Amino acid sequence: MTAALDVQGLTTRFATRGDPVTAVNDVSFSVQKGRILGLVGESGSGKSVTGFSVMGLIDAPGEISAGKVLVDGNDLRALSDEHMRKMRGNKVAMVFQDPMMTLNPVLRVGDQMAMAVRVHRKMSKTAALEESRAALEAVGIPSPEERLQAYPHQLSGGMRQRVAIAMALLHSPSVIIADEATTALDVSIQGQILAEVRDLADTTGAAIVWITHDLAVVSSLADDICVMYAGKIVERGTAQQVIDHPRHPYTKGLLDSIPALHEPGKHLPQIPGSTPQLSRLPQGCPFRPRCPRASDICKTVPPADTVDGQTVLCHHPLERT
Repeated sequence: MTAALDVQGLTTRFATRGDPVTAVNDVSFSVQKGRILGLVGESGSGKSVTGFSVMGLIDAPGEISAGKVLVDGNDLRALSDEHMRKMRGNKVAMVFQDPMMTLNPVLRVGDQMAMAVRVHRKMSKTAALEESRAALEAVGIPSPEERLQAYPHQLSGGMRQRVAIAMALLHSPSVIIADEATTALDVSIQGQILAEVRDLADTTGAAIVWITHDLAVVSSLADDICVMYAGKIVERGTAQQVIDHPRHPYTKGLLDSIPALHEPGKHLPQIPGSTPQLSRLPQGCPFRPRCPRASDICKTVPPADTVDGQTVLCHHPLERT
């Protein structure tokens, strides 16, 4: 079965005054239709750059130097700029952390959505507005006809994010990439949107990549999880495998630092140190300076160890319990 999204050996570098900095280092993953992949890691791990690389939105001094991005079997990196522009929003769409990166503050919501529809398909504005209304309704927006007449500033943050998700759905794309799409929202609104996203994946068959730093979010949303650190995927598996049986010490540290998993009033464990500068990565395993299981062998590149489809890049992986 062909995956809706198949990323193979994706590498993205940024030119500096010194040596190029590799922000995405030989990243590979795939997402089947109707499934949600959680791409998780701390700030600076390369998650967002991976999403922008898939969309072909890397500008100078950045460059996608290697890899393939296959959507329904077609390599996006082999397309011309003009053809790629036609693919964005049509076959592959992105939802940004700040919906105002998507929405024009001086245009009504309906005008913006109708314009997005008519860029890819020839139809009357009336028909485009009807499709826009249906998309707003699909993401749980009440009174969608009224919302089409509103300006973005007249909507709440949660409502604007729903509009951004609705715009991503206008052309029934095969792939949707959501970059920290609910981070700025309060917990109750976040929960509603996550439930709607799960329902959208089930009903539309879209493959969704959900980029976040919050493992607690993806534990209830994602089917599969990839954990990123310093530009590489260090662990991947089903959500149940990664959450219930983490094998990389970094994944275990992220899970241990979730407040909801600990008794109130008790000391909250933390991962010591911070993510390394990509221009100054330590020798061997990049997590070595922060890892409680590190030894001299960790100064060499860790191998990939796979058990029951769960893969980890580590010299000393945790045993499955």
